[in-house]
Amino acid sequence: MSYIIIIAVVLFDQLSKVLTLKYLAPIKDIPIIKNVFHLTYVENRGAAFGMLQNQKVFFVVTTIIILGAIYFYVRNNKPNRFLTISLSLIVGGALGNFIDRIRLGFVVDYFNFTLINFPVFNIADSAVVIGAFLVSIYIIKYDL
Repeated sequence: MSYIIIIAVVLFDQLSKVLTLKYLAPIKDIPIIKNVFHLTYVENRGAAFGMLQNQKVFFVVTTIIILGAIYFYVRNNKPNRFLTISLSLIVGGALGNFIDRIRLGFVVDYFNFTLINFPVFNIADSAVVIGAFLVSIYIIKYDL
């Protein structure tokens, strides 16, 4: 695992969420590009598109299982640099949202593309999606 990537994702994610709670939560929404992209404060108690609302225990347990599976895979397989970076992004993002769920009972989201019907998201979500996309490329390339 690349602990530098994991720590960077978690720190950047958590710092952005602290700033969001302090400055954005009281005003709820700041249009950056009106009707296209806003910073919008959302307390996400579920998954993407509002699925599985108020299932904190499910998300905590699922995160622990996924992190454990990634840890044991890396420990037993010594993945190449590309896969290591990909998995490190997933781990960093998962930990960022995990911290929110444990500390706050919800995940702080704030990136909002208002032009399209897309869920409000955060840096941790972005890291997980990018990491998963890269893992998909790796699987396709190496036909696992």
